[in-house]
Formats: sequence, structure tokens, C-alpha cells
Amino acid sequence: MKIGFIGLGVMGLPMAGHLIAAGHELHLYRVKEKSRSLVEQGGQAADSARAVAEASDIVILMVPDTPDVDAVLFGEDGVAEGLSAGKTVIDMSSISPVATQDFAGRIAELGCAYLDAPVSGGEAGAKAASLSIMVGGTQEDFDRVLPVLETMGKNITLVGDVGAGQTAKVANQIIVALTIGAVSEGLLFASKAGADPAKVRSALMGGLASSKILEMHGQRMIDRTFEPGFRISLHQKDINNALSAARSLKLSLPSTALCQELFNACAAQGDGELDHSGLVKALETMAAHKVAEDS
Repeated sequence: MKIGFIGLGVMGLPMAGHLIAAGHELHLYRVKEKSRSLVEQGGQAADSARAVAEASDIVILMVPDTPDVDAVLFGEDGVAEGLSAGKTVIDMSSISPVATQDFAGRIAELGCAYLDAPVSGGEAGAKAASLSIMVGGTQEDFDRVLPVLETMGKNITLVGDVGAGQTAKVANQIIVALTIGAVSEGLLFASKAGADPAKVRSALMGGLASSKILEMHGQRMIDRTFEPGFRISLHQKDINNALSAARSLKLSLPSTALCQELFNACAAQGDGELDHSGLVKALETMAAHKVAEDS
């Protein structure tokens, strides 16, 4: 298929690579030095989002935040200017569910389909093509693009109408943030009490407390390896979406708000570009104690 891909960062770069490897004709916007390898693999660089849309039947977005999606879709030389009836836009970014519905309506006015399909699994999942993909849209549109999504992910679910994918992703990010907080507190408590946090983590992995977060991010906290797979600054953005949506629903999410304050504390210390497992550093500052010493 002729596919456009906009957003070639930590996640988008390997995702686009899988599409090229699967034999799709890929049109790329914002190719930089780090993503030049995609052109070497057969991708075609374009000079605008509009040019990508003109050359493609499906346009995939993987950009950081709601304003970025807005600009790419509707800004000067944006995707909307290059669309013609019958084309499809798939937004795989993690953005506001409310804005998603607005964007979808404006794209529908052009005679085009729109699906929101945010992902979970981080850089490792993107590289392994094992992402969980949460989709909002019609069954017909979902069935049509499913083979494309299967190139990038494994657990692919049509959650509901447009916006439902983003709602699921917000729920995912709430759970992930709270679990990182729980793992941080558990390992910090163990370390402060004099136990070996590595052995505590190993013991907990065999019980009800076991989780991917304990497995992966617990190890990061012990090893002090906070190079970003998913940055604190991006998780802050997702939790902002959660708390904003909660206010509109007249819903209280107190634990989510607490995690956001911990992320905010990390950012205030200049740690916003660390992996989100770095949330533990905010708790370590308050405790004047680290889970483990820096190597």
C-alpha cells in the first residue's frame, strides 16, 4: 500500500521501518539524520505533510502531543490540504480524546476516514513490532487497516468509536504511572529498611505484586539506568490529558494527581527527559535515600 508516515522519533522510526520491510511504499515527512536509514531502506522523503498525504492512501501520525497533531493535520501545507476523498488518517499519537473527536469530524468533512490508534509497549515494543494498539473508529475502517496495524503490533483491539482508542490509552497511562509509583515506594521502603532491593524485587516477581513495571522498571531503579524508553515529559502530557478529561467528567482521580506531582517534581529537578521510571528520584529526594547507589 501507499502509506505516509509523519513522526520519526523513538517510536515512529522502528514502526516505519516495519512498514518498509513489509513491502509498503512509504512516504516520509521530517526525515532527519537519525531517520535517514529509512530512506536507505526504500522510504521516500517528502518536503511537507501535504505532499505525504497527496502521495498516500493511508497517512499515519506518530507525534508528541495534541497541538502537534493539530499542526500536522491542519497547519499550512498540512495533511488536510493533501487529502482527497477515500483516504484514511490513522493517528497513533497519544493525545486528548476530546480533540481527537474534533479532528476526526474535520477529516470526515473531506470524505476521508479517521482512526485513533495510540500504542503501548514503549521503544522495545516498537522495535519488536509487538505494540498493543488501542483503536477508535468504525468496524469497516478498522478491518481495512488491520493488516497495516498488524505490521507494527500484536495486541490490536477496536475499543469503540473515534476517541475510544485515546480513552483507552489515557487509562493505560494512569495505570502505568500508578504502578511505577507503587514499585518506587516498595523498593525504596525495602532499601531504607536495610534489605537488598534486587533480592526483594526477585522475591516479589513470584507473587501477586509481579508486573511488567516491577520486572522492567524495578530493574532500572536498581541499576540506575534511566535512559529514556518513554520520557517523563511525555508521561506528564498523558496524565495532563487524564486529569483534564476527569475534570470534564466531574471525576476525582487523586492517586493520578499525586503521580503527576511526582513527575512535576522530577521535571523541576531537570529530569524531565529521563525514562518515566525516574519518578523514583522524586521519592528518593524526599526520603534522602536512594533505592540503590548510582554506578
